[in-house]
Amino acid sequence: MPSRLERYEAKYRLLAAELSRLGFVSQGSVVVRETSCGKQGCRCQADPPRRHGPYYQWSRAVKGKTVSRRLTENEAELYRSWIDNRRRLEAIVAEMEKVSAAAGKILLRQAATSARSHAAKR
Repeated sequence: MPSRLERYEAKYRLLAAELSRLGFVSQGSVVVRETSCGKQGCRCQADPPRRHGPYYQWSRAVKGKTVSRRLTENEAELYRSWIDNRRRLEAIVAEMEKVSAAAGKILLRQAATSARSHAAKR
């Protein structure tokens, strides 16, 4: 039966392998917008209004400022998958940190025991 440390090492390797399978990553968000133009007689001014769109928009922060870009529907799907990949990346790294902390406690305890044992042999 594997030790706790071996289980942590195996879990860490699985997480690292999952990282290697991630595709491109991107920050930000994709939203769908519909707009009204304000022109008299336009369909967006009718009752009920039929707005223009849908328009896809990718927004992200660059140096503390929000930057947006209009996208096609296909581009929006790509960005959504890249944004999902980034969220998964962040979750995997957080899990790797937890596993590392747990394994680190064991390794530090082993190092302390080894140091005491080595000092006693002198």
